[in-house]
Amino acid sequence: MRWLTALWVLVAMAGAVDQGLAADSRYPDWPCAQAKVPEVSLAAVWNGPALDDATSKWKDNPKVSALIPRLAARRTPLDQAEKTIVEFLSESAAEKNERGKLLFAGLFETLNAERTTVMNGLERITRKQREAAEKVRNDTLTLQALQDAPAKDQAKIDELGNQLVWETRIFEDRRRVVKFVCEVPTAIDQRLFALGRVIQQEME
Repeated sequence: MRWLTALWVLVAMAGAVDQGLAADSRYPDWPCAQAKVPEVSLAAVWNGPALDDATSKWKDNPKVSALIPRLAARRTPLDQAEKTIVEFLSESAAEKNERGKLLFAGLFETLNAERTTVMNGLERITRKQREAAEKVRNDTLTLQALQDAPAKDQAKIDELGNQLVWETRIFEDRRRVVKFVCEVPTAIDQRLFALGRVIQQEME
């Protein structure tokens, strides 16, 4: 009965998590404490010259399009990415402004897309967590009914008990992952702002 009590505690936790998900009614599946900002506006991260057609031409520049994935990747240390930008924009003073606009246009599109992918993934996990919480509740009620039955089927009790332990473990693992991944959109925003600032400084 001790593990059954523990399962009821997890069920209660699942309910509490579920109730806290819709802090903003506009985004009922958003699980993070941070407010959901669906897209980063260009004005929030770029004070440089108008990008004009750089937003559509950056992919046509082989050097820029090859550099963007490396600069955007979070596994590339920020200071290393900033140094790479400085070196790249110093190669040709005459083309510095044009290169700078192409570089930021590529980073803005790439990091915004990555950010959207992460946020969509978080909301998918939220929907799975709701389903998992409901299944844990239902299976716990079934298990209690089996426990209370006059003629106990111990094999079924053991099977469902083991299943519930596995289900709750998955639920808790996902909850921990969500807490970690909730920091990623903010990290992407900060990276985009920092790299944009370096590009602007080099263009001045």
